Amino acid sequence: MPTPPRTAPTTTIAPSLAALGALNFFLADVRDGLGPFLGVFLIEKGWAPDQIGFVMTLGGLAGMLATTPLGALADATRAKRFVVGLCAILTIAASLAILFVPTVAVVALSQIATGVTGAAIGPAIAGLTLGLVGQTGLPHQLGRNEAWNHAGNVAAAALAGAFGYVYGLPAVFALMTAMAVGSLIALMRIDPTHVDHAVARGLEHDAPGHTTAPARFSALLRSAPLAILAVTLMLFHLGNGALLPLLGQQVASAKNGIDPAAFTAVTIVVAQVTMIGVALIAGRIAETRGYYPVFVAALVALPIRALIAATWISPWAVIPVQVLDGVGAGLLGVAVPGLVARMLRGTGHVNAGLGMVMTVQGIGASLSPSFAGVIAARFGFSAAYMALGVAAGIALCVWLVARGHMRMACDVTKEATAGRD
Repeated sequence: MPTPPRTAPTTTIAPSLAALGALNFFLADVRDGLGPFLGVFLIEKGWAPDQIGFVMTLGGLAGMLATTPLGALADATRAKRFVVGLCAILTIAASLAILFVPTVAVVALSQIATGVTGAAIGPAIAGLTLGLVGQTGLPHQLGRNEAWNHAGNVAAAALAGAFGYVYGLPAVFALMTAMAVGSLIALMRIDPTHVDHAVARGLEHDAPGHTTAPARFSALLRSAPLAILAVTLMLFHLGNGALLPLLGQQVASAKNGIDPAAFTAVTIVVAQVTMIGVALIAGRIAETRGYYPVFVAALVALPIRALIAATWISPWAVIPVQVLDGVGAGLLGVAVPGLVARMLRGTGHVNAGLGMVMTVQGIGASLSPSFAGVIAARFGFSAAYMALGVAAGIALCVWLVARGHMRMACDVTKEATAGRD
């Protein structure tokens, strides 16, 4: 029988929570594969922006199709640590294949594998977190998870930029491998007895409508708030997915003496440093004011970011563009799993629901590189940035119009209020 949700980290589970933080740190450079470095690497191999966009879209589509069943797996399995570890190993293997055989077929297959493994890691980590701290402790711990994740991205990007400058882009692959080893060590330090697998899927004694067994899976399809959240995120990621890779490709194409590996690393570091503080603040805002202001702030940041990228044609534009990226991503990284956990509390399908949201948002993320790549190839980079900003603006409008449907999930819970008192 599941135990009541924990309201704060206890002395007993503190070592596992520390290991969870380390896991998020090391996975930061692993779960998305090469990320923006892929575009820079392929540009140097003679690929065109639209070709790069299409192979990245394949990976996004594969992840999109796999995310919902892999979310359901995270609900059903007690081997969440094994799932994360296996996916980390497979991601590294797929990325190394690109280094040695950068053909269209190999790159496409690698991106498909990376998309699938990345889709499995997200729900598994969310399940581990919820199973360790419960619903009431979730906003705080999500903030810590995201802060550790972004700190890992900062460290990895700084090292990748330095090593890439000295040794070339192949050094980025070696760094990814080292980070994967670190993630496996952190996984082994999470005590599996500290994870309540019933709580991890949303089954709790005090949850509204609680039963001893999961609800029918169709409950996910009937959730209007879940659908609104998914559509909003689909539009957000349509506007967000290609913006950073385009910045790297623009610099690589300009051949203005700026090292593309170092530039890409700087873009990541600026955003990730911002995200560390924003993630911690977002957890506190979610506890005290609910998720609505967190989401609005995140959605507002992206259109402004795209406008700056489109109108300020200078390498220096990366600073405000990536600060705003840090604001948006830092807020959403905390809010999305927290919202889904609250919407589906008592159903036993929290991680499957997160998978469904990630599937729908993956439509936008997977189409974004092709969408922006085609526009960039025909009309230039500025036009592509503007198009991405329009998609983000529509996402903001959807969220604002649907506020009434989201009130229960977005507002502060009574438990959170009691916990502060």
